[in-house]
Amino acid sequence: MPEGTFVTVCGFGNYRGLAPFAIGARFMCRKEPENPADDEAIRVMDESGVTIGYLANGGSARANGTLSASRIYDRVGELFLIEVWFTTRTKVICKIVAFDALGGAERR
Repeated sequence: MPEGTFVTVCGFGNYRGLAPFAIGARFMCRKEPENPADDEAIRVMDESGVTIGYLANGGSARANGTLSASRIYDRVGELFLIEVWFTTRTKVICKIVAFDALGGAERR
């Protein structure tokens, strides 16, 4: 995974809204290949494992300059860590900081 890879979290309005997404907050992501809507879906979870959003996989949901879930799917582990860098009313921009939370190295 190239250094400086950014992704967009979307769908948070269906869960807890923007409340969990403070700048600098870190969240675990998990691939969700059994998702009936998208076999390359990546779920974003809070510290207790509850879903708080998904990584954007569509053009209008993804912020310019960020990669879609499908673009990173084969380049990250089953679990990986993201850090919030910026928020808008409709998008949360995060940097991937650990590519494989089961043992991969962290990059900043």
